[in-house]
Amino acid sequence: MAGGADADGERRIGVAMDYSASSKRALEWAVKNLLRRGDTVVVLHVLRHGGEEAKHAVWAKSGSPLIPLSEFREPEVMKNYGVTCDAEVLDMLDTAARQLELKVVAKLYWGDAREKLCDAVEEQKIDTIVMGSRGLGLIQRILLGSVTNYVLSNASCPVTVVKGDC
Repeated sequence: MAGGADADGERRIGVAMDYSASSKRALEWAVKNLLRRGDTVVVLHVLRHGGEEAKHAVWAKSGSPLIPLSEFREPEVMKNYGVTCDAEVLDMLDTAARQLELKVVAKLYWGDAREKLCDAVEEQKIDTIVMGSRGLGLIQRILLGSVTNYVLSNASCPVTVVKGDC
């Protein structure tokens, strides 16, 4: 395992978030079934390389600095990173953070989601990662590749894939 709970039991749970319905279901599943008091939730968001590459060149390899939930909620802060946050996701994170006394941070990466999510597991010492599955058919998976399949095969921690309704 990449991380492992430390001496006082704190765990680092990664949630892959692209704001799709399946990633929102994954977050909801993690809140209901996995997270416990005192955990750290690392919301992992990977953006494709695009027009603002030069703006984020300093973070091309390592990703953004960790962004606390209070800043993650600020539209202007997130706009600087090229991300538009989703109110539903922010509400889920706020509620879970309050109820379970969680530490919630976001980490943004630029590049190939498959590789960056696996890199994040190592760099952030993630104990387990939760992600949604878009449910691509066999042909689409063969042609496009599957982020989920790649992470399942290559991540150095347990991976939970949430598919369908919670």
